[in-house]
Amino acid sequence: MRLIFLLTLLSICVSLPGQERYFPERGEWQEKPSEGFDTDLLNGVMEFALENEYEGSRDLKIAILEGFASEPYHDIEGPVRERGGPAGLIIKDGYIAASWGDLSKVDMTFSVTKSYLSTVAAVAWQAGTIPDLTEPVRNYVWDGSFDGRHNGKITWEHLLTQSSDWSGRLFGMDDWADRPPSEGDLDDWKYRDLNEPGTVFEYNDVRVNLLAYSLLHVLREPLPQVLKREIMDPIGASSTWRWFGYDNAWVDIDGLSMKSVTGGGHSGGGVFVNTYDQARFGLLFARDGRWKDHQLIIPEWIDMATRPSPAMDSYGYMWWLLPDDLEGVPGGLYYAAGFGGNFIVVDQENDLVIVTRWLAPSKLRDFVKQVYSALDK
Repeated sequence: MRLIFLLTLLSICVSLPGQERYFPERGEWQEKPSEGFDTDLLNGVMEFALENEYEGSRDLKIAILEGFASEPYHDIEGPVRERGGPAGLIIKDGYIAASWGDLSKVDMTFSVTKSYLSTVAAVAWQAGTIPDLTEPVRNYVWDGSFDGRHNGKITWEHLLTQSSDWSGRLFGMDDWADRPPSEGDLDDWKYRDLNEPGTVFEYNDVRVNLLAYSLLHVLREPLPQVLKREIMDPIGASSTWRWFGYDNAWVDIDGLSMKSVTGGGHSGGGVFVNTYDQARFGLLFARDGRWKDHQLIIPEWIDMATRPSPAMDSYGYMWWLLPDDLEGVPGGLYYAAGFGGNFIVVDQENDLVIVTRWLAPSKLRDFVKQVYSALDK
């Protein structure tokens, strides 16, 4: 009897961290309007978001082609859908403190997808499928993608921090054609000097898609299935989100044809998701990777993923780091960011998540400052 009592007590103690905090159930989310905020100032925050909509066309085919017109051969290769208007949530202590716009609209989220992709890499690392992120990817993917003196040095960490300078072609797209320098021409871009992997940061979707392709090889199942089973279902996400790849991005794995997804959407594809589900994803990180009684992402990964990388001190494992010197804003904040003003800002210290869709990107810092000005100190 005493043993049973002790085991029961131990079980209660272990489960307390997940039970002390509120977690929204699937299909519902409790609201505490203006909880922990000055009501008038918080109303001003919402008005600011609605008044500072991203200026690009709501027809995202037009916005994409205009936004990346400098890229040679750029075209739309995957699904695209017309976007909604500004929308967002401010989550404090797990509750909805403020909301605006159509929160159920499933919208493209562009490079916020990279933070989802990073999380799939976390799943592989935690499971021991990739035990050492500093190991060369060529040890796992040996189809020729990582052959040669340069590409052979590239590690998983280089791909996660966008510092690989991988050279090659994937699904018909050349690395050099993605966001080329403003100077030079095709010959300069094709035959450039390669940087030592890990030394230079370059935002490049072809190389991000290479990470997704490489993870597909080692996990041996479509990445959306991994994300759904390991992350999105446990946090109570809806059934409406999708993760797409390019139309031609089919890969033969173990005799089965599988789609390799993209890490962004500037050629189409990526994660399409509603604002509620974005907020659940952000809340998982705000809660140090724990959802109720389940540790979905271990804190060590979150620490690594949100640590400045050697090649870019404002970038981790596909999460951006807000500077610590923003007036009135605490340090240690990090965020996911996507084309058109899609953001998830995470504040673990204050158990605060900010999700905003279609906010003019240049207004993010002002927006975050206003949120913290409204927060009761």
